[in-house]
Amino acid sequence: MQWTDFDSGRAIGQIGTESGVIIRDCAHPLGARITLETGGVTPYAITCGIYGYLVHTRHFSAESEAHREFDLMAAALDSILQAFEDDDDDDLDDPAARFIERFP
Repeated sequence: MQWTDFDSGRAIGQIGTESGVIIRDCAHPLGARITLETGGVTPYAITCGIYGYLVHTRHFSAESEAHREFDLMAAALDSILQAFEDDDDDDLDDPAARFIERFP
C-alpha cells in the first residue's frame, strides 16, 4: 500500500467531518483519503473517499475495532485504486458498491 500521512500529519488533533478529533489521517497518491476520528457524533468514526468517486463513513464504539477496520478499509481502497490504474477500460463492475457492501 502507498498510504502516507495526509498533509504531513497536520490534521491530527483537528476536528473532522464527524465532529470528532482526528487521530489517524492518511492519503493515497492515486487520489484517496481515509480519516479516523474520536469523540464526535459517535465514539469513533472512519470517513474515506476516492476523489470524485466515493465517500463513505462508518461508526464504531470500540477503539480497537475502529483501528482494525481502518487498516482493512485502507487495503480495500488501495485495491480499488490499483485496479483503476491498471485498467484502461471503464469496464470494471461497480467497486464502490462492493466496498460499501463489505464495509457497511
